[in-house]
Amino acid sequence: MKTFTKSALLAATVAMGLGLSACDSKSENAIESKAQDVREASDAAADAIETQADKMDDKAAAVRETGDAKADAMEDKADKKDAAPE
Repeated sequence: MKTFTKSALLAATVAMGLGLSACDSKSENAIESKAQDVREASDAAADAIETQADKMDDKAAAVRETGDAKADAMEDKADKKDAAPE
């Protein structure tokens, strides 16, 4: 959904820019093109960071689950030791 929204926004921006480009000078168009390049590069970098963050969330969840499983096993072992006659 996020990608669709960005694509729709980009398409609308490009369409509007093309409609207004006849009114702009060549130097203004060049600057606006560079600005758009910066915007797209920043979006790509932010997307990469978000992807890395998602991966880190997955790793954190795995560590948490592993720790919980180990703690549960230790508690079960302790319970069995208490149940056994000494």
